[in-house]
Amino acid sequence: MPIKIPKLLPARGILEEENIFVMDEDRAQTQDIRPLNILILNLMPEKEKTETQLLRLLGNTPLQVNISFLKMATHESKNTSELHLEQFYTTIAQIKQRKFDGMIITGAPIELLPFEGVDYWEELSEIMDWTKENVTSTLHICWGAQAALYHHFGIRKYELTSKCSGVFTHHINDYSEKLLLGFDDAFLAPHSRNTDIYIEELQNHPNVKLLSSSEEAGPFIMSANDGKQIMITGHLEYEARTLADEYRRDLDKGLNIHMPQNYFPNDDPGKQPLNKWRSHAHLLFSNWLNYYVYQETPFEWD
Repeated sequence: MPIKIPKLLPARGILEEENIFVMDEDRAQTQDIRPLNILILNLMPEKEKTETQLLRLLGNTPLQVNISFLKMATHESKNTSELHLEQFYTTIAQIKQRKFDGMIITGAPIELLPFEGVDYWEELSEIMDWTKENVTSTLHICWGAQAALYHHFGIRKYELTSKCSGVFTHHINDYSEKLLLGFDDAFLAPHSRNTDIYIEELQNHPNVKLLSSSEEAGPFIMSANDGKQIMITGHLEYEARTLADEYRRDLDKGLNIHMPQNYFPNDDPGKQPLNKWRSHAHLLFSNWLNYYVYQETPFEWD
């Protein structure tokens, strides 16, 4: 089934070139089925890139999905045009009376700031509280995952001595969760962050389950409240060159940054990196939409 997106969204052309099944609002009106309503809170600076990455994964399932984009009212984006935000994004005040079947809260390159030092932390906290009653399942990515663990469960983050950047091997800690149905026993996923979670707090918390982890990259996938909150510390949605672009961006800034690990062929930045996590990215998003959203959300919200 297709993913429904705004007719003029720039990501549409890219997705259609990749044979991702999309439809605009006009065609969707003829579909006599109950679509899933998914809200994406996009905190990444280059919002159009993140839109494409997430829509590529959400559009590869048998379910029709209506997408709404959310922005922070208390923060001014410096890397995305105001026209784009006005055309495709809304604020929590405009949609807080609605119910959503699923929600995604992305990462943000602000992990070195204390949570309370983020200029939109109060608004984000209110949104995360709102999800508990108005969203069937919320998927949190990277900094968004750390923010959710801190806000909902009091699990802290800490600064790493060097950035965790690269593609790492992960293992499954809990085979009972449908989120990881079909996953290989060992699989690859990219990470890009300067902070990590205190694993002792995670393991000792009665309401959080560690589903997957990496010896090199630490905790990866966590679930709470029967999948109502899912936290992922890495970036399965990343494209093959995303880490390379971030690496060159940091070098251009003059940062003392090491090359992403296990990423460039023969550790040669001049060579094209391969996407070795694509299948598990699609599988995770498909499992999330099916088992934690579609199978759990009411046909009609009261």
